[in-house]
Amino acid sequence: METLDRRTLVFGTASLIIASAVPASAETKPSVRVAKTATCGCCSAWVDHMRANGFKVEAENMAMGQLSRVKADAGIKPELASCHTAHVAGYTIEGHVPAADVEKLLRQKPDAIGLTVPGMPIGSPGMEVGTERDAYDVLLIKRDGSTKVFTRYEAKS
Repeated sequence: METLDRRTLVFGTASLIIASAVPASAETKPSVRVAKTATCGCCSAWVDHMRANGFKVEAENMAMGQLSRVKADAGIKPELASCHTAHVAGYTIEGHVPAADVEKLLRQKPDAIGLTVPGMPIGSPGMEVGTERDAYDVLLIKRDGSTKVFTRYEAKS
């Protein structure tokens, strides 16, 4: 019986060591719901960017008027708008926000509406043109509607 106990101890210890060396399954990222128009290629490219970064994305095509209402209902002012609006874990993500910034937002959990990249800057996710990139800011939209720079991206040529 002593031999069996030793084997159990040895195999049990080995199993614990192996289990602790193997990373747990990838952290599940929350689902992203995207409202966009059917004909916007850069919106579809941003959806692909988010999926490539491990997000499960559901995209809903809608008419421009409907999309404008989605933006307004989410607190996105016209000067902060872009071509698509996403919702993830209680936040609104407007436009071509990099997945890394969405992940940072979800880690930090600020009391905010969400993030925006106003307009459609070249080189932002979904707006790639080779290696070129316009300088742009990802803005944190605060609950009072004001903004502050969340991440700054420098121009590249």
